[in-house]
Amino acid sequence: MTRVQLTDDAPLTTTVDALVVGAYQGADAPIAVDPDHAAVVAAAATVGATGKPGTITALPGTGLAAATRILVAGLGAAPGQDVGTLEAADRPDDTAPAGAPADDGAVLRAGLAERVRRAAGAASRAAVGSATVLSTLGAVDLTAAAEGHLLGGYVFTTYKQPAKPPVETVLLAGAGTDAGADATVGRAAITAQAVLMARDLVNTAPNDLYPAVFAERASAAAGTVRGLTVEVLDEHQLRDRGYGGISAVGSGSSRPPRLVRISWSPKDATRTVALVGKGITFDSGGLSIKPAAGMDAMTSDMSGAAAVVATVIAAAQLELPLGVVAYAALAENLPSGTAYRPGDVIRHYGGTTSHVLNTDAEGRLVLADALARAAEDAPDVVLETSTLTGAQIVALGKRTMGVMGSAALRDRVAELARGAGEAAWAMPLPEELREGLDSSLADLANVSNDRAGGMLVAGHYLREFMPPGAQWVHLDVAGPAFHDGGPHGYVIKGATGVPVRTLLAVLRDEAGSA
Repeated sequence: MTRVQLTDDAPLTTTVDALVVGAYQGADAPIAVDPDHAAVVAAAATVGATGKPGTITALPGTGLAAATRILVAGLGAAPGQDVGTLEAADRPDDTAPAGAPADDGAVLRAGLAERVRRAAGAASRAAVGSATVLSTLGAVDLTAAAEGHLLGGYVFTTYKQPAKPPVETVLLAGAGTDAGADATVGRAAITAQAVLMARDLVNTAPNDLYPAVFAERASAAAGTVRGLTVEVLDEHQLRDRGYGGISAVGSGSSRPPRLVRISWSPKDATRTVALVGKGITFDSGGLSIKPAAGMDAMTSDMSGAAAVVATVIAAAQLELPLGVVAYAALAENLPSGTAYRPGDVIRHYGGTTSHVLNTDAEGRLVLADALARAAEDAPDVVLETSTLTGAQIVALGKRTMGVMGSAALRDRVAELARGAGEAAWAMPLPEELREGLDSSLADLANVSNDRAGGMLVAGHYLREFMPPGAQWVHLDVAGPAFHDGGPHGYVIKGATGVPVRTLLAVLRDEAGSA
């Protein structure tokens, strides 16, 4: 993992492999964030720099700085800039409407922070092969710059070495070196480490990461942090204790299911949050088998479980004054002579029955067990996340998660997600869609016969396993959790680590209100 540390060295006179300088997008030319860097940005403009968000312009440091290379990172509209002066096609999508005062409102601050995060990530990707990089982006937003450089420096090397190694060290200049700044960088590093842990788990090939191995890796990681306790239920305990959903979904594989429970319970905690994650380590669809095209990406179907495990570990590292209990429901969904079938009726933990109409709607079956178990802890809030439906991608695209659940909490979680830099949109649960889950044979059918509103129907199914009045939210991250395109900002192909930053943002918010 790339390291970040603070420095008070002067950017232009420090000898490093690369210097990162920020530039805002002006109406006619890029504008240096720091006036001392105006000559650098002007030189970059002669070779095409515009200051557009997400752009990186490289030029040699000779005559401009002591660094071997200079990377000018575009940040989009400057605080206070009337974005109406920009061409419509050039306006950053996360700025305020034309003429809005840029110093007002969390939306504007979050928008700038995310542009800094993306610029830092893009700079770390552009600087591969460099031992030391000095970045001035921390002077704009220290947390975002630290997170962006760490996330952008990520490379998954288990099976293949990169052509050039990632950046070893990023020196953040211009934000001070006092204890407050150091603590900010420390918190950002813990957040980034959690995201990268989730990415590592998701990117591991399914032949190397099946339920038992996931449980072992989660237990080992939790064991390195003081104050965490771990419980793992194997296939026999799951069956004997009535976890019918997890047991059924895992019945077709020779590699049996697991349920992992990791808890952080500080003495001063007055509130508790339960985290529940879907952990299908590979999803073939079972007997309702998926098409072959794209099935390889179903190694990512345990993104929710990876996220909640990484989040509870980070909560302990941050020593949040809040109880956090994470449940990872783990199974491999394969067809075989022992697999569960369309037409089966299964009994979940707690007694609710489901009529299985489609074995490829398996995630909600394992989550139902985990949600029912989590409710026994009587948490104040339940946050569940899963790569649950293709309908999420149809409705919101590949980068925006759908947020459903208790209305006020749902809206707050969506806002916190956007503030953390993870795109999210609050979605309703229209009551008429619940009717599609009625079954004459069981309490619920696991799918509706009507394809309309599939993401929302799945939300209704999960709601059935929450006690009346419970405060809960479902995050469908089917698209955002795994990126199958080219790199952008701090994201490369493969696992993204979404929604770890959202979950941590909600935990911090809950801890602040405790």
